[in-house]
Order: sequence, then structure tokens, then C-alpha cells
Amino acid sequence: MLRGFTAVYLREILILKHRLKRQILSMAVSPLLYLIAFGYAMGDGASFDGHTYTEFLIPGLVAMSSMTQAFAISTDINVARFYWHIFEEFQAAPISNAAYVAGEVLAGMTRALLSVAVIIVLGMLFDVMLNYYNPLFWLAVGLNGFVFASLAVGLAMLVKSHADQAMFTSFVITPMAFLGGTFFPVDRLPAWAQKIICLLPLTHASKAIRQTAFGMTPGYYSYPLLAAIGGVFFFMALKCVNQARD
Repeated sequence: MLRGFTAVYLREILILKHRLKRQILSMAVSPLLYLIAFGYAMGDGASFDGHTYTEFLIPGLVAMSSMTQAFAISTDINVARFYWHIFEEFQAAPISNAAYVAGEVLAGMTRALLSVAVIIVLGMLFDVMLNYYNPLFWLAVGLNGFVFASLAVGLAMLVKSHADQAMFTSFVITPMAFLGGTFFPVDRLPAWAQKIICLLPLTHASKAIRQTAFGMTPGYYSYPLLAAIGGVFFFMALKCVNQARD
């Protein structure tokens, strides 16, 4: 299993390395626009728990970007399935389904971590330095990537076209990106809306990432919750790969 996992992961990393410059630029565009549009517009005019809005925004961008970049592995899988027929080669190769899923999920998590590094550099350009040295910060980022990379692999096995995936992204990933506590405090919403938003995994990831970035002690229930959701999605991805191979 280890060799199969390594082969799948290294393939994705080699593709990422080939596109690295373009990938970094694409990872930087949206966060940079948000920092310019919201950071400069809000500036010091709004503060949350003693932090400027820009300081509040950057952990939210970390959560959002790590989600979208981890989920973006589904696009690469779909291209490999529909155009290059790479998945058919994996079917013929002596690689277990678990090794395939694990390799793709880790590749998605790697993309998520790279996007976080890009945002941290952008934050430095805006003179924002937060507590990025806390291991719990990176654990929250990693678990967030694990959740959405696992979801991406499962979905990539189910969709029949890029249009299907785009529709799922529009109805699930995009709303979650804006409602998961990334751009505003969840507690500012009505009680009924808070209950709904607390069902989103990104909400818990955003909260844990922001608390650790601010040097606060995070609510530790967020970590086992994200791990459990990621485990469920990973198992579902494994089942979807089994069905796709059948």
C-alpha cells in the first residue's frame, strides 16, 4: 500500500511542480483582492476583539483558501479521468483503493498548505503578523484540508462532467466560503442563522485557525469534530472509488 500511495502522491506533486508558478499566482489573486477591497476599505474602522479587520480577515482567508485549494484536487482528478484516462491505468495497476484515496487526499492537503503560505506572505506585505508558530494553527489548517480533499476525491468519482462539479461548487463550496466565519463574526448573525452555520465544517476550521492565530486557546472540540468529518468523507471517498472501479 505504501508504494501505491507514494506513486499517486508523487504524480500529483510532479504536476504541481510543473505548474508551480502559475499555481502560486492563482492562489494569490483572490486573497489579494479581498485584502485590498476589504482590508483597505474597512482598515482600522472596524475591530473585533481588539484586532483590526485586516487581522480578522487573514485567518478567514487562510480557512477559505485551504478549503478551496484542497477541494480543487477534484478538478485534476476529473481531467485525469475524462481526458487522460489515468484512472483506468490506476485500475490496472496493483494499487489498492485506500492507497489511491490517501495519495490524492494528501496531494489536496499539500495544495492547501501551499495556499496558506501564500496568504501569510501577503499578510506580511500588509504589515500583519499573527501567531503562525502555534502547532495548533497548522493542525487546524491540516484538518480543514483533510476534510475538503476527502470530499473532493469522493465527488470526483461521482460526477459525470465538469458541469456537474461546477454546479456542486456553486451551491456548496462558494456559499460555505462566505458564510463559514471567514469575513464576519458568526455571533453577529441571528440565533437561527448561527445554528445553521455551525453545521458547516469550515465554520469550526475558521474559528480554530483564527483563535490560534490570535494567540488564544482554541476550543478543542473543533479538532476532533473536523477529524471525524474528514474520516467520514475519507470513508465515503473510498466507497466511491470502489464503485467507480466496479
